Amino acid sequence: MALEALIFDVDGTLANTERDGHLVAFNLAFDEMGLDWVWSNELYHELLDVTGGQLRIKYYLKKYNPEFKHDDLDNFVASIHQLKTKIYVRLMDQGAVPLRPGVERLFHEARQANLRLAIATTTTPANVDALIANTLGREALDWFEVIGAGNVVPKLKPAGDIYHYVLDKMNLDPKNCIAFEDSHNGIISATDANLKTLITVNEYTKSHQFDNAMVILNNLGEADKPFTMIEGDTTAATYVTVDYLKELHAKHC
Repeated sequence: MALEALIFDVDGTLANTERDGHLVAFNLAFDEMGLDWVWSNELYHELLDVTGGQLRIKYYLKKYNPEFKHDDLDNFVASIHQLKTKIYVRLMDQGAVPLRPGVERLFHEARQANLRLAIATTTTPANVDALIANTLGREALDWFEVIGAGNVVPKLKPAGDIYHYVLDKMNLDPKNCIAFEDSHNGIISATDANLKTLITVNEYTKSHQFDNAMVILNNLGEADKPFTMIEGDTTAATYVTVDYLKELHAKHC
């Protein structure tokens, strides 16, 4: 089975958007709406176990702010999340969040090698567009054959729906692909779709369990800034290249 496609999660995988983008945007949205809610970095670490911004707000209210009441909670939460998304896009427009090490380089190498690219995330399409456009240029959105984002599937990660959606749209066998994730929910989702997964952890996910991961790295690395192998087979590679991905794929397919 030859490697044909790379499928990427977004938040925490392509960039540290959770800490430097989403958390900041949530708190700014709360303040703008006159709410006295403040999410600390430590609290957000826990809240990230819940995928989807609106569900995350509802979980916060249920566990940490149960005295808060609203006659139409669903629409109120939706309005918070809508404002938060606008603020997040503004932060991206200001260049608040760069891509993680090795991401841009790997995109270019993959395209030169004629590997197909896709995105599988449960964040909103506007968030994906903002990150890609402001780090790689708006034309880079066309690099991805499918951008699976937002509520295009019934269930968010850790359900595998979003990966099944992308594979179906691309008419791909999962055996010919590699998924890139950063979290426990992410690898559960990818594994549900029978995808082999490369993990790059971040500050929120470095203690997560990653059963079935091909390899766990601190980041994709660069020629002058090698990755740290957290778990995986010994390799001569010091940063993630297309050749290294083909090596991994051959070992695990």
